[in-house]
Amino acid sequence: MNAADIAENLFDISSFLKNLTTRPGIYKMFNNQGEIIYVGKAKNLKKRVSSYFKTPTVSVKQQVMLAKVTNIEVTVTHTEGEALLLECQQIKRYKPRYNICLRDDKSFPFIFLSSEQDFPQITLHRGAKKNRGKYFGPYPSASAARESLRILQKLFPVRQCDDSIYNNRTRPCLQYQIKRCTAPCVGLIDKASYAQDVDSSLMFLEGKSGLLVEQLISRMEKVAVEHEYEQAASYRDQIVKLRSVLEKNFVHGEKGDVDIIACATKLNIACIQLFFIRQGQHLGNKIFYPKMTDEHDPSAILQAFIPQYYLDKQTPHELIVSHELEEAELLTDVLSNQAKHTVIISARVRGERLKWLQMALTNAENSLLNKLSDKQGMYTRFLSLQQELACKELPKRLECFDISHTQGGHTVASCVVFDKEGPVKSAYRRFNIEGITAGDDYAAIHQAVFRRYKRLKQCEHEAPDILFIDGGKGQVREAQKALEELEINNVMIVGVSKGPDRKPGMEKLILVEQERPIDIKPGASGLLLIQHIRDEAHRFAITGHRLRRAKATKESILQNISGLGPKRRQILLKQFGGLQGISSAGVDALCSVDGISRQLAQRIYELFHQDDN
Repeated sequence: MNAADIAENLFDISSFLKNLTTRPGIYKMFNNQGEIIYVGKAKNLKKRVSSYFKTPTVSVKQQVMLAKVTNIEVTVTHTEGEALLLECQQIKRYKPRYNICLRDDKSFPFIFLSSEQDFPQITLHRGAKKNRGKYFGPYPSASAARESLRILQKLFPVRQCDDSIYNNRTRPCLQYQIKRCTAPCVGLIDKASYAQDVDSSLMFLEGKSGLLVEQLISRMEKVAVEHEYEQAASYRDQIVKLRSVLEKNFVHGEKGDVDIIACATKLNIACIQLFFIRQGQHLGNKIFYPKMTDEHDPSAILQAFIPQYYLDKQTPHELIVSHELEEAELLTDVLSNQAKHTVIISARVRGERLKWLQMALTNAENSLLNKLSDKQGMYTRFLSLQQELACKELPKRLECFDISHTQGGHTVASCVVFDKEGPVKSAYRRFNIEGITAGDDYAAIHQAVFRRYKRLKQCEHEAPDILFIDGGKGQVREAQKALEELEINNVMIVGVSKGPDRKPGMEKLILVEQERPIDIKPGASGLLLIQHIRDEAHRFAITGHRLRRAKATKESILQNISGLGPKRRQILLKQFGGLQGISSAGVDALCSVDGISRQLAQRIYELFHQDDN
């Protein structure tokens, strides 16, 4: 049976194709549950969609996809470029199973230099660019941006504190003591000297490092002639540090903004390495593992990756790719229109560029090998787990619950999810437990499991094959009761008890239908998987508990102040950036906030300064 025969059984392909337009646009394929399983774009919709059902060379995996298609919808666009934009938006929104999907699509961090204050601030920024000033980046990660800020702070001590803290300082902070700031908050530097450090930071971020070094040398020579040897030594140290930084981060032969994108594939897994070069400086790299169900060549993967990644981000002037792209011309036209400047895509490069491209490709291949090794190791652990628990089929999805509290207070339950590739962090959930006796872990487990799988009944997520509970027989019984109340009886429940000595490797497994616990041989792959998911649930629960406790602590301190209601508490916390800012603020600063009278400001101030006398 070919693809056309398969699809014919589900809906009338012939009639659909007969009336299909030849204009450009996108097509969406749906399964019998109304889910979009594939989105594609076409210059000629009729020709492209027909190719799925009239070509005898359709791959086996494409036949599997087409066997699930019960409906196709099309959206007509004016141009193929508009179709490309719409296709990317739909893929990002619905993440169809059979598309190559970019998994990590978080906004990337920038370094922001403000321009509205007398003493500008330099800081990490993520999100919409609403504030006036200059933005530099993007950086591949927050850690890479923070490392650049740390280097800048050593070279040119421009303040990095929030305005709420800066505006309420009465004495220099620790950053001044360790020579990472010149304390403009308390007037220990004049505007002209501070502006000089700001200009130097700006030149460094703009890639004008050579000119910056020349300026520092000129300043050093000038103050030396004037016998200001201490200041001259300071400039000398700046020059030495700056040259050291440039040697580590400067990309010789590259000027301007360039991204280098390399792709490696093996065994139906792809790895993309993205190197960021801005103003001749290498800012770091980021790794992506696109989700795909079929095997694709690197060129097709890059073709799908580039529009999904760049069409809602700042695009550099040039992209250097490891493989030729079939639709390079279309991509450059669309990206150039979006970026409001010319974008070039290059695959054949020489010299320094070729060296960087080869380095990116080597990194992609190495990361892919590590990923494959991890995936094979995880598969081995799932096999071992199947054997140890005598499961009829290989488990596909595992979930684990844990409870965290302090003497029964601020109880939080965690649920973590693993599949055969490891943790599925997008599926993790936390539950704030309410309405139980403090410290009653049994009731907490019952409430968390019931709330979690009540959503399963509402088809919000899929059911696990095995549900692990961090605890003994009591916790397992409560989890079972919760599932019985929901009439869910196809989930295996396994309690993970730490054993009498609470030593790793000595865990006992408790099953509902067995009186005696199951012992797993220490070091067995299945036990390592159980320890991994149990530890992850424990970590996730503790993190949630600490966040809840910290929030409650903030609120409880301010709740002791008469006349300070919930709305005013929230305004204060936002205005001063948290409790630390409020505690360091004076009465005048506090009463400058709307709704805070001088008498109320005095009470707030006295709460935080009871021990000053």
